[in-house]
Amino acid sequence: MNSAITKTISFLLLIAIGYFLQKKIQGRERKDGIKTLILSLALPATIFIALLKIEFSWGMIIVPVLALGFNLLMYLLVSKLPLPSLFNLKEEQYRTLIMLLPSLAPGLSLFPFIMEYHGEEPLALAALADVGNKVFVLIILYSIAMKWYFDRNEIGNRNTSEKLKSLFKSMLEEPVNMVMLAAIVMLAFGLHFDSLPGFLRDSVDKMSLMMTPLILLFIGISIKFTWQQVKAIFSFLFFRSAIAFVISGLLLVLLPVTDVPTMILIVVFPQSACSFWPFAHMSAVNTLESAQENPIRPRTFDLDFGMNALACSLPFSVALILGVYVFEDFFVQPANVFLSSGIFIALAALPLLFSARWFKTYASRLAEERS
Repeated sequence: MNSAITKTISFLLLIAIGYFLQKKIQGRERKDGIKTLILSLALPATIFIALLKIEFSWGMIIVPVLALGFNLLMYLLVSKLPLPSLFNLKEEQYRTLIMLLPSLAPGLSLFPFIMEYHGEEPLALAALADVGNKVFVLIILYSIAMKWYFDRNEIGNRNTSEKLKSLFKSMLEEPVNMVMLAAIVMLAFGLHFDSLPGFLRDSVDKMSLMMTPLILLFIGISIKFTWQQVKAIFSFLFFRSAIAFVISGLLLVLLPVTDVPTMILIVVFPQSACSFWPFAHMSAVNTLESAQENPIRPRTFDLDFGMNALACSLPFSVALILGVYVFEDFFVQPANVFLSSGIFIALAALPLLFSARWFKTYASRLAEERS
């Protein structure tokens, strides 16, 4: 068994361990304690290291721009199509999916396979593409989440300066944004991670190492599946993958790429699992709403639904990415990538076509036609 598959199984095992720990960690306060460790220590340390290790050149800016373009296009499609009524989703659940589906987490679901199958060169390209994705998930999605918070809590009546002041204050109160600001200042002065004192590097490294196991355990502890939710989540995941295949197929046709590792990277990068970062933003909004004297109901986001979506997304993406690498000769052909998109669209529609609601509607229409 190769190391990528071994690592993937270990990830899924951590989720399973978290699931079996649910009876031991039942109180909201206990779960919030784990979430605080993730959002205030592990994730900020990870993004701090990632930013300070970036070696960026303007000649390669097209790579993160393409990744950011995918994020934005997926966001527009998910947010503008009339999907809630089709899948009978509540508004807070749909807003949660709008935050999660356009995001990517290649570090958990993709990077191990790139390294195992094609080595360091495509891995470096993937890391560079992830810079564009980070801009989207850390900055753009945070702004979107806060805009929804302002609108739903009737803060939209404030003037522009008050809203900007409130947004800026909220951003500064988030540990992730504080370390991003610190990293940007350091990069502006030509400082990198190796410029820090050894004891500080070791401390930040150790906090970062907590991230993956804590997130996966937290996902397992928090998931509460219902058949209706799982059906809707997997339909959206198939839809997301179908759109990703279309975009990858177009890039394979338009870009002058001929080497197999890069072509496969174009196919698999948009298939990465959903990121945990949007969940961090949604948690921040939920905390702000909880602190109000009269919190709105329902909340802006459904955090339990979001956690279930994250739990489904990781194994879904890992299985798909592994399949692409195993059958890479098939997926380097743009026509086959477009064919895969069509298949995934059909799979996304299956729960809708075979739902009881659809059959009820069809039966009533048939009865009307006969009468």
